[in-house]
Amino acid sequence: MLIASILAALLVVLSTFTHYEVLRLLSAYVPRIRIRPRARLLVILFATFSGHFLEISFYALAYYSLKDHFDLGNFGGDFVDNFASYLYFSAETYTTIGLGDIYPLGPLRLITGIEALNGLLLIGWSASFTYLAMQKFWDFRERD
Repeated sequence: MLIASILAALLVVLSTFTHYEVLRLLSAYVPRIRIRPRARLLVILFATFSGHFLEISFYALAYYSLKDHFDLGNFGGDFVDNFASYLYFSAETYTTIGLGDIYPLGPLRLITGIEALNGLLLIGWSASFTYLAMQKFWDFRERD
């Protein structure tokens, strides 16, 4: 359980730092892009989505490593041992959907709980960032 705790903490730091950098780069460079202000919001949304996907991938790689290489748990339910299943489970956990068709066993349960909390915080951060960007770039008088 100690390895799972340490890895969970490292994943929180890695994903939070990644998210911070994505939003920082967007803040710095999106205002300079020479496109219509409302179109900048699409850049923000797609880049933020890409950041979330990268963060989900970090957790999926951790699940893969812990299960297949360190034997620190397993998955029950409709789990198939391929990377797509790890990615699916990680996205399901990160977004707090929790469908339950795949579920963790052993120390992996701790990491999934931390991932859900981390994902919830980072998604909220993205929502507030997008809201602020809309206030800045969205001119309701502008015609498309």
